Amino acid sequence: MTTENIILAFLLTLVAGLSTGLGGLIAFFTKRDNVHFLTIALGFSAGVMIFVSFTDIFPEALKGFSSTYGDKAMLATCLSFFGGMGLIALIDFLIPEGENPHEVNYVEQVSNAHNLRDSRKFHRMGVMLALSIAIHNFPEGLATFAVSLNGLDVALPIVIAIALHNIPEGIAVAVPIHQATGNRWKALLYSLLAGLSEPLGALVGFIILMPFWNTTIEAAIFGITAGIMVYISIDELLPTSERYGHHHLSIIGVVAGMIFMALSLVIL
Repeated sequence: MTTENIILAFLLTLVAGLSTGLGGLIAFFTKRDNVHFLTIALGFSAGVMIFVSFTDIFPEALKGFSSTYGDKAMLATCLSFFGGMGLIALIDFLIPEGENPHEVNYVEQVSNAHNLRDSRKFHRMGVMLALSIAIHNFPEGLATFAVSLNGLDVALPIVIAIALHNIPEGIAVAVPIHQATGNRWKALLYSLLAGLSEPLGALVGFIILMPFWNTTIEAAIFGITAGIMVYISIDELLPTSERYGHHHLSIIGVVAGMIFMALSLVIL
């Protein structure tokens, strides 16, 4: 783990997190979200994250555990993988459904925003969404950071996928804040703050784990990362992509994401 890799990992995690701000900007300049774009983009993100989890990150975890656990490496890898799933599932469980970013109907909520007249309710909705997204993005930031330590060739497609899946979250935060206050800059600020928990998660994880960093911890982080990414894909990206009634566009997005990730692994 070199200093250059650590700096690069933090920068990539910051880029992924701040993509929520891009969602905030999109919310300002579009009267109605492009459903076709969202369908393909979310499917693409899912394809990238699922493919890389099983073809690159999971094998890296298995390789790391093999050096210390031998024949039990697969067991350790599976435990870390499902542990990552359990972690993000627990966070989902603890956040009320109405304020959980994994339960938000992004496009419907944005489209119906003007129908809600209670500005205080709207403001609370935006604040709670920003908070809940920040909580979700915290472990995601650590996962992005851990993967980025392996270099730009592996990290870049994952960062792009995570950034794409953060954009609708930024839209979901910005629209109710904008409707409640009429202040676009305040809405953008909230969407940006929600994304900043990703680099914060990376920083906290780095500070806590660095003194103890070894092959086993690195392998465990990889396994947990794979679990988090697969869970997010299954729980959020695919259902949201399918929700808008464009099944084949969603599948095209998934396959395109997998092809993109495969080519990047082969070429880079």
